[in-house]
Parts: sequence; C-alpha cells; structure tokens
Amino acid sequence: MANLSLSHSPDVNITEKQKSVMSGSLQIRVFPSTSELALSLAQVLVHESQGSNGFKLGLSGGSLVQLLSRELPKTPGLCTQDWKVALCDERLLPFTDPESTYGEYQRHLIQHGVLSESQFVKIDPSLSVEEAAADYTRKLRELFPGSDVPSFDLLILGLGPDGHTASLFPGHPLLEEKDQIVAPIKDSPKPPPERVTLTLPVINAAKTVVFVATGESKAGVLKRILQDAESDPLPAARVAPTHGKLLWLLDEPAARELTCPVEKHSVL
Repeated sequence: MANLSLSHSPDVNITEKQKSVMSGSLQIRVFPSTSELALSLAQVLVHESQGSNGFKLGLSGGSLVQLLSRELPKTPGLCTQDWKVALCDERLLPFTDPESTYGEYQRHLIQHGVLSESQFVKIDPSLSVEEAAADYTRKLRELFPGSDVPSFDLLILGLGPDGHTASLFPGHPLLEEKDQIVAPIKDSPKPPPERVTLTLPVINAAKTVVFVATGESKAGVLKRILQDAESDPLPAARVAPTHGKLLWLLDEPAARELTCPVEKHSVL
C-alpha cells in the first residue's frame, strides 16, 4: 500500500481528536476512489486475521455488503476457515426480505464461497424484537465464553448522514446503555423501526474498529465527528475503542471538508 502524503492545515486549532490522529491512536485514510478503498479494506481483513485462532468479525450492512462481495473473493492471502461473523445490527425482517442485512450477505457474499452460513451468528427474525435481542445476546455469550463484554477482533461499521452507526441513532436512549451487550430498538427513525443492535460497550471493547464512509453526503457529518468538539456527540463520535485501534477509510468526496491530518493512500 502506497502512502502518498500526510496532509493537514497548520492554521486550524488543534482539537483532542486531531491530537489523537497525530499520535497514531486514530488513523484516517483517504482514497481517490471507492474501488481503492474496498481493496484497502480487504487488505485490512487479511492483516487483522493473520495468525488468529478463531477470528471474530462484526459486520454492518448497506454499501459494505457490495464492497466486500466485490473484493474478498479475489483477495490473495485471505483464509476465512476459522472465522466467526456476527452482525453489528440487524433489522427484524425475514432473511428473504431485500432489507435484511444477513439476507444481503447470503445473496452477495456467501454465494461466492468466501464464508459459509454456519460461520454467521444470526438473529432469529421469527421472535419479537425483545426476544430476538435476548436470543442474540445468548449466542454472543456462547461465542465469547467467560467474557462480560465480548471483544471482537474487528468490527466494520458504516456511517449514516445523521451520524448514526449500527442502529444507534442521535438522541436515542440506547446511546447511554451500559448493561446490555445487545439491545432491541422499536422506534428506529430509519425504517424498519424494529431492529437489534450491539451497544457502545461492545463496540468500544473491540480490538480494532474500522469505519467505512463514502460520498459527498457524508462530508459534513464527518467534519462534525472527526474535528468538532460537541457536548452531545453523535453516535459515531462516541466510538473510541478502550484498548484498541480506530481506523477511518474514506473516499475523497467524503473527506473533502476535513482539515485535520489525514493519510492519503493509493493502492492501485
């Protein structure tokens, strides 16, 4: 991977977040194109999973499904046999529904043979949302025996234009959840309203968290998250792994309003 430059403006006030960037505890990588970002994400998966014994991965939905299904089948050095994959959040829908995140992975990733259905930890969409959250909690407890708070090897998160991530939305009471590792949500402002989501304690317990954000529609909210100090930070701004790494992968349109230090990469 070629690191083309490290750029920042010396004229802006340095915030704590910018200090984190410069100290290396937070990395922001910017790519000329979505295809280069996708290739870099695949390389991150290879790197983070090498040498692991039972690699535990958490995935989000949306455009991430297409990025992974396009790159992973042709990624050299990728060995997924011992992986276990959970979803960072899921809509309470049948897997045959086009809005089901697991259904999307079935259709676009599993069919390529990169992963098998048995490697996924799934919700039970036949249950009520409260029962589905409790059932998913039990499955994660089995995946992480002896851990009060599961610690994934890698979580890959997306970002909504409103700053939400997983199914954690601005101003929602679930942002303050401290006890549950999985929570039901009945009133999602983004349809469908009923969902199951990992909570912030689990997200922040991960060894590595990667955010993927593309497109001009994310530029304004990324500036708020990565540069602006807010008394009531957006959900994605609350993601700060306690003992892990935080990496943002952005394309140039998404990063266009940032003035903090970023690494400009090209992988082609």
